[in-house]
Amino acid sequence: MRSRSDDKTEGARSDEVIAMHPAESGMQLGRALLHALHNAGISVLYQDRDMKTVWARNMRAPWISDSSDGNGILPMAQADRVSTAKRDVVATGNPERLEISVPVENGVRWFQVWVDADRGDAGDVQGVVTTMVETTEQKRREQTLTTLLREVSHRSKNLLAIIQSIATQTGRYSDGIGDFLTRFRGRLQSLSSSQDLVTSSNWRGAALHELVTSQVGRYGTNTSHSLRLRGANPYLNPNAALHIGLAMHELAVNSVSYGALSRPDGFVEVTANLDVITPGEVTLSLTWAEAIGTNDGRGSQKRFGSIALERVVPASLSGTASLGIADGRLEYRLVVPHSNFETQ
Repeated sequence: MRSRSDDKTEGARSDEVIAMHPAESGMQLGRALLHALHNAGISVLYQDRDMKTVWARNMRAPWISDSSDGNGILPMAQADRVSTAKRDVVATGNPERLEISVPVENGVRWFQVWVDADRGDAGDVQGVVTTMVETTEQKRREQTLTTLLREVSHRSKNLLAIIQSIATQTGRYSDGIGDFLTRFRGRLQSLSSSQDLVTSSNWRGAALHELVTSQVGRYGTNTSHSLRLRGANPYLNPNAALHIGLAMHELAVNSVSYGALSRPDGFVEVTANLDVITPGEVTLSLTWAEAIGTNDGRGSQKRFGSIALERVVPASLSGTASLGIADGRLEYRLVVPHSNFETQ
């Protein structure tokens, strides 16, 4: 059984072994550092005061070439920047740091470059050590994050504009604060439901059938019976998803209150067709149809619901819309251009 004193003795012996073989330990350290440089993708170059290469480790493109200046096959402008930094370090002894970009066939490669002075025992600059680390992936992530943040900001502003418009129009067509709050909450919940679909798709948008089903299903109806979806299922962009979701909300609210969805056996039909207007130009024609009661007086009033359906939604999508109520039947038709959706 080993004692603590044995461990101390073993440790002392290990130290003695290392101390007795400095050359071997130096070689091991050198090999370990070379592996570390290779695995981390770090290139290191040592040059004398005249910019002649003394040694180099793990040099890769674009740092390697037949030239002796250590600037490899960099574009001339970038090579000049690096050379200037090296001369400044030789002259002043102060370190320099650069970020350079190198055009390649499939884009741009980015590098961080550190140039440090190598000083002798007297403090004089004997040469320069240049360390190069590729940061292309990090740069791409940063650029992607910046793009996403701008997109989020842009869409947030659009969403706030939609909410402001809804608040204004809801207030205009409400009978009082209680009526306003009830209608406004419902419309905000509709936007929230559509926004959930948009967010879950990484801001790509929402499939039409899923959007319609989610909006109608919010009112507790059995969509397998009460909703009959037919036709195409294009993928709506975020703006189209929010506005068409709002249209479906208004139609569902009216139907639950006065139309087909207010009856146990009632149902609505939603049909989507992709119509080719000219070669390369496709439009989405969306129709909501249902049977309504003959005594449905309020369902035909021009309130915010109909204003949204006939004006707000089509205008926001550069489309057209019509809402017809006659002979116990309600039919809403919305036509929007291809810029609002994808067909694949």
